[in-house]
Amino acid sequence: MRSLGIAAAAFAVVAVLGACTWVKTTPAGDTVRVASAADVTACERKGKVTVSLRNRVAGVERKPTKVAEELATLARNEGAGLGGDTVVAETDVSEGSQVFGVYDCRP
Repeated sequence: MRSLGIAAAAFAVVAVLGACTWVKTTPAGDTVRVASAADVTACERKGKVTVSLRNRVAGVERKPTKVAEELATLARNEGAGLGGDTVVAETDVSEGSQVFGVYDCRP
């Protein structure tokens, strides 16, 4: 019975941690938007970034939507450093990693 309580407590901790947003947008990243490939046809490509994070916490897989959201945030932060104002996902999320193209779409 006691081990059941410990397991339930451990599951609750992992569930709460899995819902947390650990990645924050930097002030520079706030100026970068996430767009589709169709949105950047008239933009200047600045490069690409590969971003990654942990997609498992304590052996439990995190929500795919949360992982994708945090990867986009990391890409925005990195894209600003390359002089871009827009990032576009170029690959699907794979094991906590994703590639984004960085573009400057300013007139």
